[in-house]
Amino acid sequence: MAREGAGLFAAFRVLGRFSGHVPHVLRYHGRHREFYVAVAVGRSVHTYNVKKLGIVAVSNALPQDITCLAADRMLIFASYDNILHAFARNKEVVHTYEGHKARIHLLQPFGDHVISVDVDNVLIVWNIQSEEEYLQIDFDKATFAVSALLHPSTYLNKILLGSEQGTLQLWNIRSNKLLYSFPGWGLAVTTLEQAPAVDVVAVGLVSGHIIVHNIKFDETLMKFQQDWGPITAISFRTDGHPIMAAGSPVGHIALWDLEEKRLMCQMQDAHSTAIAGMTFVPGEPLLITNGADNALRVWIFDGPGGTGRVLRSRMGHSAPPTKIRYHGQNGEQILSAGQDGTLQSFSTVHEKFNKSLGRGSINKKKSKKKGLKLDTMALPPITAFASEVAHQSDWDGIVACHQGYITCTTWNYQKTSMGAHKLRPEEFSKHKPIGIYATAVDITSCGNFAVIGMSTGQVDVYNMQSGIHRGHYGKETAHEGAVRGVAVDGLNQLVITAGSEGLIKFWKFKMKDLVYSTELSSSPSGILLHRDSGILGIAFDDFTISVLDIETRKIVRTFSGHHGRINDMTFSPDGRWLITSSMDCSIKTWDLPSGCLIDCFLVDSAAVSLTMSPTGDFLASAHVDDLGIYLWSNRSLYSLVSLRPLPADYEPSLVTLPSTCPMQDVSGDEEPCDEMIEYVSPEQLGEQLVTLSLLPESRWKNLLNLDIIKKKNKPREPPKVPKSAPFFIPTLPGLIPRYIPPEEENDTQSKVVNLGMLAQKSDFCIHLEEALSTNEYKAPLDLLKSLGPSNIEVELRGLAPEGGGSMEVMLSFLRMIGMMLNKKHNFELAQAYLALFLKLHLKILSSEPKLLEEISKLSMQLEETWVHLRGLFNQSLCVLTYMKSALL
Repeated sequence: MAREGAGLFAAFRVLGRFSGHVPHVLRYHGRHREFYVAVAVGRSVHTYNVKKLGIVAVSNALPQDITCLAADRMLIFASYDNILHAFARNKEVVHTYEGHKARIHLLQPFGDHVISVDVDNVLIVWNIQSEEEYLQIDFDKATFAVSALLHPSTYLNKILLGSEQGTLQLWNIRSNKLLYSFPGWGLAVTTLEQAPAVDVVAVGLVSGHIIVHNIKFDETLMKFQQDWGPITAISFRTDGHPIMAAGSPVGHIALWDLEEKRLMCQMQDAHSTAIAGMTFVPGEPLLITNGADNALRVWIFDGPGGTGRVLRSRMGHSAPPTKIRYHGQNGEQILSAGQDGTLQSFSTVHEKFNKSLGRGSINKKKSKKKGLKLDTMALPPITAFASEVAHQSDWDGIVACHQGYITCTTWNYQKTSMGAHKLRPEEFSKHKPIGIYATAVDITSCGNFAVIGMSTGQVDVYNMQSGIHRGHYGKETAHEGAVRGVAVDGLNQLVITAGSEGLIKFWKFKMKDLVYSTELSSSPSGILLHRDSGILGIAFDDFTISVLDIETRKIVRTFSGHHGRINDMTFSPDGRWLITSSMDCSIKTWDLPSGCLIDCFLVDSAAVSLTMSPTGDFLASAHVDDLGIYLWSNRSLYSLVSLRPLPADYEPSLVTLPSTCPMQDVSGDEEPCDEMIEYVSPEQLGEQLVTLSLLPESRWKNLLNLDIIKKKNKPREPPKVPKSAPFFIPTLPGLIPRYIPPEEENDTQSKVVNLGMLAQKSDFCIHLEEALSTNEYKAPLDLLKSLGPSNIEVELRGLAPEGGGSMEVMLSFLRMIGMMLNKKHNFELAQAYLALFLKLHLKILSSEPKLLEEISKLSMQLEETWVHLRGLFNQSLCVLTYMKSALL
């Protein structure tokens, strides 16, 4: 059974994805006079400006990951599998070219056409605007397997093709003729690049050779060799220096001096993977590189020796993240530890706030000398970490434990580097034990102490400022088995530890004494404490979850439903939800007050880590074999979401992971289902409760003071009307024009108003007369509630006989007030209306026995209600006075 409407979380966007194995494309915008670099990231194309490397556009996502990229002056061409698309304005797909039977692996824009080559050796020339095939050429894979494609400068309608067999062919596309075949060098061609000189082309070979060849005379001008494997990319510097750069599969870049025909310098470890794309910016000493290590870098050549330094970069994890946690309370930074050994911080606001805290190392100085590839001092990947912002400007605020390693490291967020201390037990300070390692860490809310659990069951406390060991829990070990989790409460009173033997233990933080121990139903795999509410989430090896209250030290909730190992848990900021991820590829949200599952969805790859924003707006997830951190927006903050328990036969739907571009949640426009109808509070919760109306005070509070308000608002002098003659002076009919004499005022008319002519009954009076017989006073009351203060006074004055009313109407009004007091609804309105009525008609009321009798009944009702209210007020005031004055 599937639930109607959308779930609790909606896909928003992905963080930390900047590059892939597809070479980037450099473009020049004539109107902006600026260079832009387009990079394929997953299913989208990111466009950055070279000046600041700031992202300016993200294209719409294609159905599959992009495998090939090219661009001309107006369009960006991207292909996946056998389909080619053209993007306009870096955003939307405007053309689609379908005709290939195999995956496209080469693209070349060619004026009004674009050339594509697939892995089956079929070359198709497309007309860009009409999307029609202009030409198709089939090559024999055995004799000429196309591996590189280039349009030589000034060679009209001609393209140069390189092959895996080593030969090159020059074709005229317009006439469909093979003009010349180059014998080659007997080695597969991997890349072709146009040199700044006309007729000269650089050819990269699979052996690591670079041939600078003149294709006009078929002469080899220069030959270079690299020992790092096949040439992956070539680029020429065009700012006056005769330099050629060549990339390699191991991430090194060689810079060759073309005048002296020698190696000028090497840029080792420019990327940790193969150099996918490399382009010199025309006329500038800037080199742009990208690789499959999820990094895009701009290098500047302004130093001695001709080597480049990183000017700007955008980089994420080169291996999938293993643990993510929000850092701080503003919900803007996510700390992420990856399998590449680095600790990085990603901003949810803008990429320019991203930080890399670097790679863990035993000795940073030695690691720097040896370089990335030969570094034997590098620490294993981080498996768990904890951070706190309380004293991060004074000393290290992050502590991390590493895979299979006994030493825990500290990190400094402000300095964006590894910290000064290595935390390990004193008995292992001189030698490294085999098979003993740190398994769990936590840091106190004050940022002063780190608590570390070991695989031997030992739990130690260290000072974060000095790195000094401050004791351990238990006589020798806190647990018989490995420590699966440690947590410190918000006030540094308790330390909670979980052991693989199935025990949860509570320790006094300062005295290190055991307070309480409880046995669990199964071996725990991890724990998570929500410090504000004192709730501890426990994940078990049997795929169940329990929630323990650390005040009562009892399990208050147990959840089951996952069918794989539980990878991670996170609480919502208010502690109402527990969100869990499992190897069964599901992400489930449990409501703790009701103890029910309220949301569940599936993803393509299992989430290895989860973290909820401290502000509650986003859920972040990291997934198996995925370099990105995915953000999911909390829909309950901006739309109506059903939080009712899911049925037992609920079938979760598969949700696509977010793309780079922020996704709009369109489900907010859908009609809410019956279970999501918003609750409307009744006007009166109970008949015995005294209930006030929802009218503003201005409608009833000043009814008794209207005469004073009118006096204050009365103008001192009456307004003077200026004497004005009519534009057209009226004339008498006739041949001789004569003006009509002005009419004299007739002073004989009486100024006394005859009420008999004006005594038309108001709607209020009519409703009151009807209510005498029906005893239904809702209509006159609603009418009175809709009037302003002045109109209310006019209506109540009109109830008297001299105002056009009658004694029956006045009696009906008093009964309406009695009805309001009986129902205890609109209580303050009944008081205000009755006070004004008594003020206006006191003389008439004292002379009419029927009205006096009705007023005496109202007096008893008022007294009874007020005595009850006064008792409640006095009781509340006594409690408040006691709370304020008593010494508790």
